[in-house]
Amino acid sequence: MADSEAPRRVINLALQGGGAHGAFTWGVLDRLLEEPNLEFEGICGTSAGALNAVVLASGLARGGRDGARQALDRFWHAIGEVGHMTPLQRSFFERFFGQWGMEYSPSYLWFDLISRIFSPYQFNPMNWNPLRDVLAEEVDFAGLNSSAGPKLFICATNVRTGKVKVFERQELTVDMLLASACLPFLFQTVYVDGEPYWDGGYMGNPAIFPLIYGCETPDVMIVQINPIHTENVPTSAPEIMDRVNEISFNSSLMREMRAIHFVTKLIEAGKLDGGLYKKMNMHMIEASAEMGGLGASSKLIVEPQFLCYLRDIGRQAADRWLIENGDRINRESTLDLVSAFF
Repeated sequence: MADSEAPRRVINLALQGGGAHGAFTWGVLDRLLEEPNLEFEGICGTSAGALNAVVLASGLARGGRDGARQALDRFWHAIGEVGHMTPLQRSFFERFFGQWGMEYSPSYLWFDLISRIFSPYQFNPMNWNPLRDVLAEEVDFAGLNSSAGPKLFICATNVRTGKVKVFERQELTVDMLLASACLPFLFQTVYVDGEPYWDGGYMGNPAIFPLIYGCETPDVMIVQINPIHTENVPTSAPEIMDRVNEISFNSSLMREMRAIHFVTKLIEAGKLDGGLYKKMNMHMIEASAEMGGLGASSKLIVEPQFLCYLRDIGRQAADRWLIENGDRINRESTLDLVSAFF
């Protein structure tokens, strides 16, 4: 069957945050955009997932699928320029962080300790954030807010209330994206309309409910960055902290997945009206074997070679998923919620 004759498939995207590991999602999106009959109705993103979502939507608005792929490529290469290293710097970095942050050198442990003693108000009093300039250069917010395209739901955490805040497409600003990606140990609190926000991953990484209530299609594709399962019990202090962060940033997603499973079973048993309640088809693209081997410190690496390495892993993971499951979109779930989240 020719591509033009292939059935139209519509999905929603749920994009996790994870710092530089968001380049994995770049690769996933790059591959999905090559499918001419695959459309995105809504995208919910947190932190790096939010950045990917908005750059994707902006690129679609300006140049269609090719425009979106080019926009993502420009964005991540611009991020890579911020972290570009000379060979001498690379040698120093590997002594400092280990290869791709998978080891914990004494220097890295010292850096980690300092960041826990001093706040960004002390070590970054000018509140410099390189993301601001990169986003302002790549995203036409006025055009994005007024154009058609996927619905956008950007998650941030309200510092005062502890609740998730969801910003939508028609209102998006640079500050809202910086709020979604504001790790409070690295950046000063971001204020939007007088309210203080931190990284959305604390309360929704990402949230699924905006896609359930705000979109028609029941299919949600989660692009998973943070490993849920691990075979090894951590014993060193850095390994313990890494695992604590993975569990914390997956906790809200796990709760929503269990609620979705509960409602699905009630609908299937005839105890809830399927006309009033939506039965969701859940999907997931992940590469736990590759991503699980990367330490949390590697989320701070924005060196071009590393970002492209993650992009390639993402493309391969998406390609495998499409080959195995692409024809099941809009028909059934491909994610076993019980084995993944129970």
